[in-house]
Amino acid sequence: GMAGAAARIPLPFLLLLLLLPGTAAEPELRFRPPAEAPVRLFTEPELARYDGHQEGQPIYLAVKGVVFDVSSGKEFYGKGAPYNALVGKDSTRGVAKMSLDPADLTHDTTGLTEEELQSLDDIFNNVYKAKYPIVGYTSRRILNEDGSPNLDFKPEDQPHFNIKDEF
Repeated sequence: GMAGAAARIPLPFLLLLLLLPGTAAEPELRFRPPAEAPVRLFTEPELARYDGHQEGQPIYLAVKGVVFDVSSGKEFYGKGAPYNALVGKDSTRGVAKMSLDPADLTHDTTGLTEEELQSLDDIFNNVYKAKYPIVGYTSRRILNEDGSPNLDFKPEDQPHFNIKDEF
């Protein structure tokens, strides 16, 4: 039966398979449609729990409805750190304006200038997407106003990380 077949595989080949996890499955994974990637939805109260004030909890920050785990930047985002005001919420406007004013710590981008919107995209792509893993999306990004799924929702593509300095 099966055991006999496995026994006939030469040992070096078996070791190779064990030492190279995922090599066989790589092509399948690479071409998997992004919609199947696990997506976690965060409501505002859920996101608020990850504001860096609880020891041992990750620190999450949302920009443009994308929730990033910024725990590795604890010295910037942790309790008492300079950008702690941004975390535990969607701070899109604050990131665009480089502002920590409580009025700017919102997802709302109404009335931002072209320059601010350009700056937002640059920081989103070159700091957050390049440096921090995506853990999910805000419910505002995934759902329509009436709570139905937003059919146009597409997960962000995040092929690589570079360690970059904070803005």
